[in-house]
Amino acid sequence: MATVVSTQTDQPDEFEEAAQQIVQLDPALLVRDEHNAREHDTEPDDKLISSVKELGVEEAISVRPRADGTYGVFKGWRRAQAAQIANATAGQDGRPVRTVKAFVREDLVGRDGWTRFLSLVENDHRLEMDARDTLKAQELSLVGMDEVDQARAVKAMGLKHGAVKHLRKAQKLNDATLRQATAGGMDLEQTAQLAEVEEISNAPQRLLRALAKDQEEGRGGRGHWDQEFALLMEEQASTKTRADATAALQESGVTLLSTLPYMTRESARALSDLTTGLGNPLTADNHHGCHGHCAALDEENQPVWYCSDPAGNGHKVRKQPKKPRTAEDEEKAAEKSAERARVVACNRAWKAAAGPRQTFVERLVRSKSLPEEARLFAQQVLLDLPEFYGKWASKGDTTAVARFLGAKEGENTAASALAAALPKARLANILFAQVAAAYEADIRDPKTYDMVRYRPAYLWEAPSKQQAAYLLLLESLGQADSGSYQLSEVESQAVAAHRPQEPTAA
Repeated sequence: MATVVSTQTDQPDEFEEAAQQIVQLDPALLVRDEHNAREHDTEPDDKLISSVKELGVEEAISVRPRADGTYGVFKGWRRAQAAQIANATAGQDGRPVRTVKAFVREDLVGRDGWTRFLSLVENDHRLEMDARDTLKAQELSLVGMDEVDQARAVKAMGLKHGAVKHLRKAQKLNDATLRQATAGGMDLEQTAQLAEVEEISNAPQRLLRALAKDQEEGRGGRGHWDQEFALLMEEQASTKTRADATAALQESGVTLLSTLPYMTRESARALSDLTTGLGNPLTADNHHGCHGHCAALDEENQPVWYCSDPAGNGHKVRKQPKKPRTAEDEEKAAEKSAERARVVACNRAWKAAAGPRQTFVERLVRSKSLPEEARLFAQQVLLDLPEFYGKWASKGDTTAVARFLGAKEGENTAASALAAALPKARLANILFAQVAAAYEADIRDPKTYDMVRYRPAYLWEAPSKQQAAYLLLLESLGQADSGSYQLSEVESQAVAAHRPQEPTAA
C-alpha cells in the first residue's frame, strides 16, 4: 500500500499563517466536508445542543470554502450542527440567532489528503476528560458564579436544579464506581444518589438494572430507578438502626451474644427458656447481675436476653415435652425461617415504596392541570365517605396535605392557607391532595389485622379493594406520564388480584 508523503515543513508558510484568522459564519452555510475524518457518531448529543443554545459555539471550527458558496467543515462538524439546531428554534425560544466562529482555510482548497489528515489529528488527539476531573471542574466553576450566571451555566451543561449539591456527592464515589456509573448512563443526580447508598455492596448493580429497565421502556421516565433507590435507602436506614441499637447495648455494658466464642454461644439459652433454681421466671431485670447475662437483637432490633452459661449459674431449663425431631419437623422449621425472612423483606419494601409514591403524588398535586382520572377518583371518595377516610379526618392532621400542596421542609404552614393561595382552577388538585393524604395514612403500616380470621395480616398480601384502587390509579397516571412512576415489586404483588381481568378469546 502506497504511503503519501507530505511536503509540509514544521514551519507554516506565509499563506497558512494568514489563514489562521477567525471569521463569523452563518451556520446555514456550513456543510460536512467530504474529507472530514469522522464518519461515525457525527450527530450532536443533547448535552452539546443545550450548551450551544445557551452559550453559542465557544471554540472555533475549521472550514474550507466550496464553489457553491458554502463551507465544508472538517473540524467541529458536531458543533456546527448544534449551532444550526439552536438557530432553528431561537425565535420561538426567545434566544438570539448566532453566527459561528471559524478558521476559513482557503489554503486547503484542492488539498483533500491534507484536509483529512488535519481532521484525523484533531479527532485522534481529542481525549475526553476523566469523569472525576469533569465533576470537580463543574463544581468549582459553578461555586464561583453569581446566581444568574450559575443558572445559565447549569442550563448550558444540561444539569438540573441542585447541581452543585449533586456534584459534591458524586465526587465521593471511588474511581471504579464512578466510571461504572458514567458508562452505565447515569445522569448527575443519579450518580449523586448512588453515592448516598454506595456502602450497600450491590447498590451499583441494582441501580444500573433499574436504569436499564427505564431505558428499555424508552419513555424518559425513571420509575424503576426511583423504586430501587428508595429500597436501598430503606435498607441502609435499617442497617444504621441495627448498628445504633447494637452500640446502645454495648454502651450500657451489655455483652453481645455474637461477640462470645462459638462454644459459649452454642450453650447459651434465652431467658424465656430458663428459670431460677426455685423455678421462678428469669427476666432482664432479675438476671442483670448474672455473669452470663448477654443479649442479641431480633429482626425488629429489640433485645432478646440470654444466659451464656445456664448450668454454671444455677439456672434450670423449663420442662418441655420432648418430641423426636423428624424430617417433617426440619422442613417446617426451614419454612418458618423462610417465611419470617420474607415478612421482614416485604415490610421493608412496603415502607420504602412510600417515598416514590408520595413524591409522585406531590408532582400530580402541584401540576397546573390534574388528570381527569385523578379528579374523578377524589370526587368519588369525598362523596362516598368510606370508613378509612372518616378515621383519617377525625384525627385532624393535615400535615401530609400541606406537604403535597407545597409546604417546605420544616415549615408549619397550614394546608388551608396553602389551598387559599391557589387559583380556583386548582380546586381538583386540592381535593386530590386531601384524598391521597387519607389513603397514605391508611396504608402507612404494612401490618394490619384480619377481623374475619382474627389474626395479624399484611397489606402486601391482601389490601382492601379501596387500597388497591388507589395504587392502581397511581400506576395508571405514572404510565401516562412517560413512565415517571412505577409501582414497586411489593406493591405490584399486593394489587395483582385486583387488576382487571384480560378478556378471554371467544
